[in-house]
Amino acid sequence: MIQEPLYIIKVGGNIIDNDEKLSSFLIAFAALKGRKILVHGGGKLATKLANDLSVPQQMVDGRRITDGETLNIVTMVYAGLINKQLVARLNALDSKSIGLSGADANLISAHKRNHPTIDFGFVGDVDQVDAGFLLSLIEQGLNVIIAPITQDKNGQLLNTNADTIAQEIAKATAKHTPTILIYSFEKKGVMMDVNDDTTLIPAINAELFEKLKVEKAIFEGMIPKLENALQAVNAGVKKVIIGDATALESLVEGKTGTTIY
Repeated sequence: MIQEPLYIIKVGGNIIDNDEKLSSFLIAFAALKGRKILVHGGGKLATKLANDLSVPQQMVDGRRITDGETLNIVTMVYAGLINKQLVARLNALDSKSIGLSGADANLISAHKRNHPTIDFGFVGDVDQVDAGFLLSLIEQGLNVIIAPITQDKNGQLLNTNADTIAQEIAKATAKHTPTILIYSFEKKGVMMDVNDDTTLIPAINAELFEKLKVEKAIFEGMIPKLENALQAVNAGVKKVIIGDATALESLVEGKTGTTIY
């Protein structure tokens, strides 16, 4: 018997920030049949709270510099408020869910980023994912909702990119079970013109990606996500789908979005 795939679904911050879109996404996630893990970021709430508390925020290439005070804020917001709100709303939809951060049960171990020129502070890069522990929860009929906070071997909490966490979880679980990784956000998928839905690219492989990159035919901000997606496929993930979070069922069925294979 062919084993049904495990879906690793990352929901983008722009969906988290929009309650109407978030509600639509959560209804679709709850209705999705089969085994599933949800990875989320924090949207703008951490930045708003930091501003309210007069904690200066610094971003480099879209990545947050995480000093000690900022680490406290993102831990409270990501692993606390947002994670538990998502869990509560899914449970209310009869979708039995448990919320974890990467630090829980040492689910995701990481190390402090060592960049040659930039001190990112308490930002973590993933070392290992305990896929066996995750799958044991899934086998109990639970949906696992994961916040992007990890820890190092000394017990130091680290702020870790949610896209990367989703990719690393998918690579780890793919060694044990067929895995599909879905990056869901506010756009229809990968488009040649980010403002024109009719320019959606339905499928991309490594060869086409290199061609589009050379021709500068895809939005620059999408390149890291596509590089992550191709790394996941090369590591054994069955396929990666990028597309509209509010059209989750259509994404899973391959009717919309961009499939990376």
